[in-house]
Amino acid sequence: MAIKQYKTIKEVVGPLMLVEKVSDVKYDELVEVKLANGEVRLGKVLEINEDKALVQLFESSQGMKIDDAKAVFLGHGIELSVAPNILGRVFDGLGRPIDNKGPVIADMHLDINGQALNPVARDYPSEFIQTGISAIDGLNTLVRGQKLPIFSGSGLPHAKLAAQIARQAKVLGTDEKFAVVFAAIGITFEEADYFIEDFRKSGAIERTVMFVNLANDPAIERIATPRMAITAAEYLAYELNMHVLVILTDITNYAEALREISSARKEVPGRRGYPGYMYTDLATLFERAGRIVGKKGSITQLPILTMPEDDKTHPIPDLTGYITEGQIILSRPLFMKGILPPIDVLPSLSRLKDKGIGRGKTRSDHSDTMNQLFSSYARGKEAKELATVLGDSALSETDRLYAKFAEEFENKYISQGFNANRTVIETLELGWELLRIFPTSELKRISDEHIAEYYKVIKVEDL
Repeated sequence: MAIKQYKTIKEVVGPLMLVEKVSDVKYDELVEVKLANGEVRLGKVLEINEDKALVQLFESSQGMKIDDAKAVFLGHGIELSVAPNILGRVFDGLGRPIDNKGPVIADMHLDINGQALNPVARDYPSEFIQTGISAIDGLNTLVRGQKLPIFSGSGLPHAKLAAQIARQAKVLGTDEKFAVVFAAIGITFEEADYFIEDFRKSGAIERTVMFVNLANDPAIERIATPRMAITAAEYLAYELNMHVLVILTDITNYAEALREISSARKEVPGRRGYPGYMYTDLATLFERAGRIVGKKGSITQLPILTMPEDDKTHPIPDLTGYITEGQIILSRPLFMKGILPPIDVLPSLSRLKDKGIGRGKTRSDHSDTMNQLFSSYARGKEAKELATVLGDSALSETDRLYAKFAEEFENKYISQGFNANRTVIETLELGWELLRIFPTSELKRISDEHIAEYYKVIKVEDL
């Protein structure tokens, strides 16, 4: 499409610029604003009304003189330059390299506003991804092609958890090519530095593509950052046949940017001031994950979001929960007790966990032990609450066992720190070690066959 130049900029209000007498302009088209001093600022078309185009600027409009500025419509949307050597690179929120390694020599230029996967073309997610974290691998298993968000709260260590997953995640099997695409959305310079240094120190940067959008970058750039990351993931998965894990942190900052831009456009606000189309907008991000029939590669998404005031019913976590296949929830009480990562396993849920575990994927006893651990922990927490109200003497002998189990489960199974990388077999063995607190009569969710094979009570004479 031909490049068009206009000197008909009518007005600039904050980040918005009105250009008149335009023709053949597209929604989301990229615009360069050339100033008389040679400076170039970027923007994109937000709205078109007859021969008028409303442009959202990526940078501040401060110091712009509209009399001698030109608006150049480039004929395409925001594009990402991709090539196999994007692995190991660090980009800003608009896909420009910030690692001093020079520009990417592109094999392709991809429009970042991709399409959600056609439901008919989707392959069912069914293969296990090992994160090295017991609370996820053992109880809320992540499966290739899944969308599994992490719901956190302000001040909770979701950044460390994100870095740990990016560092440790792998698909089991030797011949599988695996990559991580990491998008940091609206984070501080210190957080960005933490992620980059952590990946460099561990060597994970070699298989990672990073997109970093800082808190002081323009809001409109925040809208582009996750789309940049997902576009890079689509290239790696469907062109290079890799299995890609996409980590997006923090989706709350993305939604805040969406609200800011909606407010600048004077749109009618929806719930809590967020735009009414936020559900659709989030779906355009999350629904680009999955597996495609006939393609070897896959895209798995782990969006991370901080819940304002730890409120699960807030519009951002609420809408995210509808679109994705479960959630991992971080708990403030567990964090206060020093349990790291503070994953609250009972309200957490992976809707596809049953599809990625079992014989040939993890181990045949995985499903039984998972159900038993959930059940025993839930009863153990009830017993501990009862003891808090009525005292230990009010508990039966069995209830005391469950209370002891809940304590041990939190301290040994959930709490493993941010550096321990457990294999799924180590996680399963740890589960059995804890379940041996109970007599076999209490293991009602485990088959006799698995009890016979794995429940080996170690006697004193055997030591």
